[in-house]
Amino acid sequence: MSLQGKKIVLAVTGSIAAYKTPHFVRLLIKAGAEVRVLITDSATQFVTPLSLSTVSKHTVLGNLTEGDNWNNHVELGLWADAMVIAPCSANTLGKLSNGLCDNLVCAVYLSARCPVFIAPAMDEDMWLHASTQANILKVRGVGNQVIPVAHGELASGLVGEGRMAEPEDIVNFLTLFFSANKPLEGVKALVTAGPTYEQIDPVRFIGNYSSGKMGIAIAEALADKGAQVTLVLGPSNERTFHANITTVHVHSAADMYSACTETYKEAKIAVLAAAVADYRPAETATEKIKKKEVELDLKLVKTNDILAMLGKIKQPWQTLVGFALETNNELENAKEKLQAKNADMIVLNSLKDEGAGFGVDTNKITIITREKQSGLPLQSKTDAAKAIVDHILEMTHAETTA
Repeated sequence: MSLQGKKIVLAVTGSIAAYKTPHFVRLLIKAGAEVRVLITDSATQFVTPLSLSTVSKHTVLGNLTEGDNWNNHVELGLWADAMVIAPCSANTLGKLSNGLCDNLVCAVYLSARCPVFIAPAMDEDMWLHASTQANILKVRGVGNQVIPVAHGELASGLVGEGRMAEPEDIVNFLTLFFSANKPLEGVKALVTAGPTYEQIDPVRFIGNYSSGKMGIAIAEALADKGAQVTLVLGPSNERTFHANITTVHVHSAADMYSACTETYKEAKIAVLAAAVADYRPAETATEKIKKKEVELDLKLVKTNDILAMLGKIKQPWQTLVGFALETNNELENAKEKLQAKNADMIVLNSLKDEGAGFGVDTNKITIITREKQSGLPLQSKTDAAKAIVDHILEMTHAETTA
């Protein structure tokens, strides 16, 4: 595998990791790519434009204008097969995530119609800061590829996360991206995420602690494989901006039921990760219920079982995945759910597992199908989502080749 014939714009920003970029350019050229380099003013403190122009055999561009000449950022954005921002400093990451445009790098980024790869580089405290992580979510959400940071010695002298991935690793990342096909290209998928709120009166509701993070991660993992995803999202502060995802916002279990019923007709894959309320108030008060009596009795009725409903109308060409959050007899209950709901896969997680469940960024899951079960270690919800999608692909491939 190689990058033969690929046209790559490399943007170098102000991080000490910029000293690695001449080596990176050499590796790209060795792999068959043509490289044009952009550099910010702060990056010139760590690497010279002369060294980069020497190895790339092209003039390094640093400003929108050079003397009387204008560096056409739109032309550069259209020329490239890929734009790689490496290293990407915390400052540049903040600009990219908010659409700011005060230098040539940002202008080309906003003009690029090609895949964009971002290799962050910063100290661990900066990397772990909530603002940085929010910015990472935003740039990923609009379809950019974020190359994972490495663990090791940092410029501060500390050891931790935040190092830019090594040039060899970035080249491998690019090579795999361009060599890999999109197995779900054109496939329509349905994903549910988040809680539902069942209204008691205008100010109170029955709900749960689901954040929607797991379902959104699954939607993004499917979209990364080429699927056109409809995300039916209950009340949640989480968002995704992925270009392949259309979000339908809902409030109650009834709303989610209606949205799923409509979307499922054309969905080849459905993953129901939402924490849907099992019961709702039989009646919703139109005015706020006053605190008068010592006790308040609420009559509850069952909500529609979305997984069971989809299982009943599931066609042979459709794959249906449900979730089971259990607190006791986990495996037995999950296997029973698999059969009773006519699902093809159940993803089990337990509130007994530390670091799993609602509101956190990690999860520990067991994937159960009719043929086998696979227990996975505690990992990020992003990685857990990728594992779920890989199992779906494995299962659907086995079905089509049987």
